[in-house]
Amino acid sequence: MTHLLSIRNLSKSFGSLKVIDNFSINLNSGEALGIIGPNGAGKSTLFNLITGTLIADRGNIIFLGKDLTRSPAYSRCRAGIGRSYQIPHPFSGMTVFENLLVGAAFGGQEKESRTYAYCKEILDLTGLIKKANTLAGSLTLLERKRLEMARALATKPQILLLDEIAGGLTEHEVDELIGTIRNIHIQGTSIIWIEHIVHALMSVVERLVVINFGQKLSEGNPEKVFKSPEVQKVYMGIDI
Repeated sequence: MTHLLSIRNLSKSFGSLKVIDNFSINLNSGEALGIIGPNGAGKSTLFNLITGTLIADRGNIIFLGKDLTRSPAYSRCRAGIGRSYQIPHPFSGMTVFENLLVGAAFGGQEKESRTYAYCKEILDLTGLIKKANTLAGSLTLLERKRLEMARALATKPQILLLDEIAGGLTEHEVDELIGTIRNIHIQGTSIIWIEHIVHALMSVVERLVVINFGQKLSEGNPEKVFKSPEVQKVYMGIDI
């Protein structure tokens, strides 16, 4: 089987600290994959390696059959890998629509005038259409989270990486965001989602990976993986 994304024996150290240790996963086209693990397990570092913010010490990142392990971040974005960040940093002095245009024009390599219709579709999909002309700096936290996803989608990614997108939201806001992520996935975008709010993750993903000390601890059906004694002990401190 040819995977959309294949991470093979990836390792990354900072001095003597090994943050990602011989880590391997595959992602199929159209799949939603969840990743959980305790704080400091290496989850965000893994995303930084996939997107090119960091370069791996060893291993390979294969996307659409092409080795991107040493490619710069901008080329990975243009190849079809989009990402949101834990803390949104929109262009606060620009409107929501203008924020999307930046992503579409520079990340998606399109002329600005040709991106208007597509950006409107993304605003509809992410629930931001009524905020199109609002300055991004005046948005609520939920709206900024939506804008994080929208800006990533503006680059027309085949894979959307969500890094703790639900963090800091109320229960009601989390439920709203889950609905948006489901709609994005239904539209055909493959997703890798790191999240501490496990019930949100479990309501979307089809497969779950647990990472601890940079290594893959468990992988498989989300319910079975999360209920395993080993995962309960590492992730929740419950000794079953």
